[in-house]
Amino acid sequence: MTMALSTQFERHVRRPRQVEAGRGVPGGYWGRLLHVDLTSRSWDLQPLDGELLRTTVGGAGLGAALLLRWCPAGSDPLSPANPLILVTSPLLGTPLTTTSKYTVVTRSPLTGCITDSLSSSFFALALKGVGADALVVTGRAERPTWLEVRAGEVRFHDAAELWGLSAAETERSLRDQLGHRCRVAAIGPAGERLVRFATISNDRRHAGRGGTGAVMGSKNLKAIVAHPGPPPGVADPDALVAIAARFRERSLGPATAKYRTLGTTANVGLFNRLAALPSYNFRRSTFEGADGLSGESLAAERRVKRLSCAGCTVGCEHVFRSKFTGKAGRLEYETLYALGPLVGVADPDAVLACAQICDRYGLDTISAGGTVAWALEAEERGLFEAAGWPALKARFGEGERLAGLLEAIGRREGIGDLLAEGSLRAARAVGGGSEAFAIQVKGMELPGYEPRSLKTMAVGFAVGSRGACHNRSGAYEADFSPGVDRLKAERGQGALAAESEDRSAIMDSLIVCKFLRHCFEDLYEEGAEMLRAVTGWDVTAEELATVAERVSNLKKAFNEREGWRREDDTLPERILTEALPTGVAAGSTLIREDLDRMIEGYYEARGWTREGKITRDTWERLRLERAY
Repeated sequence: MTMALSTQFERHVRRPRQVEAGRGVPGGYWGRLLHVDLTSRSWDLQPLDGELLRTTVGGAGLGAALLLRWCPAGSDPLSPANPLILVTSPLLGTPLTTTSKYTVVTRSPLTGCITDSLSSSFFALALKGVGADALVVTGRAERPTWLEVRAGEVRFHDAAELWGLSAAETERSLRDQLGHRCRVAAIGPAGERLVRFATISNDRRHAGRGGTGAVMGSKNLKAIVAHPGPPPGVADPDALVAIAARFRERSLGPATAKYRTLGTTANVGLFNRLAALPSYNFRRSTFEGADGLSGESLAAERRVKRLSCAGCTVGCEHVFRSKFTGKAGRLEYETLYALGPLVGVADPDAVLACAQICDRYGLDTISAGGTVAWALEAEERGLFEAAGWPALKARFGEGERLAGLLEAIGRREGIGDLLAEGSLRAARAVGGGSEAFAIQVKGMELPGYEPRSLKTMAVGFAVGSRGACHNRSGAYEADFSPGVDRLKAERGQGALAAESEDRSAIMDSLIVCKFLRHCFEDLYEEGAEMLRAVTGWDVTAEELATVAERVSNLKKAFNEREGWRREDDTLPERILTEALPTGVAAGSTLIREDLDRMIEGYYEARGWTREGKITRDTWERLRLERAY
């Protein structure tokens, strides 16, 4: 680990305090939530009972339960009724590496489903210090507003002068005004204009997928400023320090070497060799320009430095400088894929420029790239003009044109207004059979994993509670394991997908970074050990595994309540009808019958009905009614 990372780690995760005796609240928690009503400009603190905390832990789990409580059934995602919920976890603020994260939970304006997006670094630590385990924002302000939150106080401020600024500009302005100890989560112009895949940004990072920024914008809420305070105490500081030292050592070992050396950009070359790199709107699974976009090439020719989140020893963030503009910016695999091969762009400088546009406006790069890829193919087919829309005047591979389209989306100008709706809504508006090549699940565009050459990942995408997602289902790891043939679709792969979802659910509830996952010898046993040291609960591995399953079912329960149907668990028509034309997987197909067989295996592993509904037995076994 570099000296800079070591110093940062020590600065932000000091030795924890012991929890106060007789306090009545488990260590690591405040035992309350902070509710802010923007309509009435009022706020209050409400208790969170210990059973709810223990059965959901925090992060995505507690957030799912709170969404079920606070979101009225049938609420439009962009209405005042849809809550924006920011949730911390009991591990946040402790010496445990990679735990400086928070979760944003809401009903997605892109999918209509639950969405839970995680973001890292200093804002999470400040949010933990305001004296509540969750911040629930409801209503809509009459005019642009920013919130100032500290322990025991919420202030409402006029945001007129901030409206139109990027999230980074907003953050700088507010910290200059209030002092640099405070931390800021904000939206950019895309969130203000209700782009359905707009992000919430903090510390140069994004709570990205599902349009959380559009929900924030719909509330006329530009930013949330958190003033840090001390975190709650923990039950056993000595045990926690020992656990933290163990995981700090593991985090510097071979399990995370890839992230330190190249970051996730290493996936470009690997996936291209495996015919798992989607390109040209999923018409191919290899890309002729992959070598120039590979992590190896970027590191050799453009890398400037490596950074890490607060309290993290891994340091996965790699910053690269454009040879053309001289500007530096972050790149990781999903952004490289979505703004590179997916839209046929092979020029790293063009990808860097487009990534910086997405950062400036606050756009989810995966959905932005996926929507533009659909539009480029629709343009090839002449569908815009046929349907009475203006011609796109762009082709695959034209990086400068891509930049212009992203700018138009961020501003909702011209054709950008249509594309700001996401690929599924845009395809329905344009017609011409274009839904067949809108590569999305439940309205969310696919990340950079080719389902026809990664069959377990295919079922993970199809059943995903927030749509196609590689972070809520790491089923691709099963595809890369020795016991699975990634080119075959077997019923048992459904169970593997369910296991992967549960592991993700518990990591997102504890909240521990997914890049630490291979540092666990036994995720549930060692996760329970962490939780025991922080909270004082006698939690076991078995109990934590049940929490993971409960969290997955709570997400499904929300979607069922909001109208989920069996036919929503599927993949785009292109994936189910066209064979892969290139690479080592050339000729590989995924027909609907094979996908359905894997989905049936998934439902069976979950204990649901053949139609994918939660059964009464599962409902009672997991005590779902007590969670909300």
